[in-house]
Amino acid sequence: MRNIFTIALACLLTVSTLATAYAKDGRPRKVKLPAYSRSTAYTVQTVSVRTGCFSPKLEGILAHIAMKTGRRPLVTSGHRPHASRRGSLHRNCQAADIRMPGVPESRIIAAAKSAPGIGGIGRYCNGIIHVDIGPRRQWVHCGRSRGGILAKRRSARRV
Repeated sequence: MRNIFTIALACLLTVSTLATAYAKDGRPRKVKLPAYSRSTAYTVQTVSVRTGCFSPKLEGILAHIAMKTGRRPLVTSGHRPHASRRGSLHRNCQAADIRMPGVPESRIIAAAKSAPGIGGIGRYCNGIIHVDIGPRRQWVHCGRSRGGILAKRRSARRV
């Protein structure tokens, strides 16, 4: 396992140092390497969590959160074709519920707010954060067992 890690690290360093390619005319040109990989931007909680239909925009948001916090988000809920709420963006595969053990919620929300293309950001009392690519809004929701919706829906101007 250690040898595989060493080889992978050596390959990564080699690729990063060879960021110059040669055009057809023989002149060197700069090649922009990706800042982070979207395919490894998140992990799923269980195999039943559906993430295969996530758009590049939603994957980019998750990758941005991973880059800003230093940890990959754990997707607890993705595509839910039979979501109970009619307007749920989970039905259209445009939303993800995430958690990041060991990372404060305030840091996750700050990272999500700075993500390009972010829409809704929701915080639930069980530690799950909702991110989507719909209209800009923000809320806090605690279920009926904790006194109903506690909070604040903010308009797009105030987010």
